[in-house]
Amino acid sequence: MDIDALLATLRDGTLPRESALALTAEELSVRNRSGNTAVHAAARYGRLRDLSGLNPALLCIKNDSGYTPLHHLTQGGHFYQLPEGLLSRSHFLIRSNSGYTPLHTAAAGGYLDQLTSAVGSLDRELLLLRTDLGNTLVHEAAENGTLDRLPASALTSQLLAERNVSGETVLHVAALNGHIHQIPKPLLTRAALLLTTHAGDTVLHAAAIASHLGQLPAEVLTPENLILQSKAGYTVIHAAAETGQLNQLPPASLTVDLLLTRNDHGDTPLHAAAHEGHLNQIPPGLLTAEVLATRNYEGVTPLANAIRREHLDQLPLSLRPKPPGVIARTLGKLGFTRSPR
Repeated sequence: MDIDALLATLRDGTLPRESALALTAEELSVRNRSGNTAVHAAARYGRLRDLSGLNPALLCIKNDSGYTPLHHLTQGGHFYQLPEGLLSRSHFLIRSNSGYTPLHTAAAGGYLDQLTSAVGSLDRELLLLRTDLGNTLVHEAAENGTLDRLPASALTSQLLAERNVSGETVLHVAALNGHIHQIPKPLLTRAALLLTTHAGDTVLHAAAIASHLGQLPAEVLTPENLILQSKAGYTVIHAAAETGQLNQLPPASLTVDLLLTRNDHGDTPLHAAAHEGHLNQIPPGLLTAEVLATRNYEGVTPLANAIRREHLDQLPLSLRPKPPGVIARTLGKLGFTRSPR
């Protein structure tokens, strides 16, 4: 059986156990075009118990991406299939081509608890082990939604404030991926949520951009925090307007002054909401003719944005344009009419 066929049977569960047990160390070391061995496949799909003669060398063979069977084993939560004492702490520090260790894949999968017998307690040194992108084990858990499966010692204000190479804290990563709710509320302090990335984005920016503002404590969603700008001049309220998160804000925070805050292009959150079709998230009483006539630096108004983007049903009835008559339609076809601004 060639290597690709062998890996397929391990993946599909069609290789009889007696055939798997008969595989020699030499056969288990053969790589396919991606550098994967039968041990990689067995580790990924939970069939290591069907192989005999496993040893650290077989479990540490790297594929073309630098991942070992141990990476696949820890990511899938199958570490329990190995004999106790077979591996030492050093085996869990093997790095892939991008710096991921089996500890990182275990953190992502939510299975770090399976490794304590091999690596000991998850001390600060291990928790701060970084990938080439600067992600710690806690960053990986935040990205994959497994923060609630970390030991309590991992969720401290200091570890949550650790940054990766982009300056993203664990809180930024959790906010971007919708997992802020897994962090104890006492740790979601104003100071922690206002930490910035290298681009100047706060955790509020991250949550607004990714449509997860509703997971943040309402008390931090104040007007003064919502108008904080990134280095590109992008505010939290603009991001909320673009992504349809205005209805996640405390009603008291949504004021005319806030909706008329300008970014570097002169666009207000109203421009963004009108463009993306989220004017219906704004209390009708705030959508006055004067407010919707606010111009950006190019002279475009939120009213014009709504009309151009065909969101007329979100405008107050009194401000919706009347259907063009015969003459207007004819002039429009001839190119003699101007688009609204």
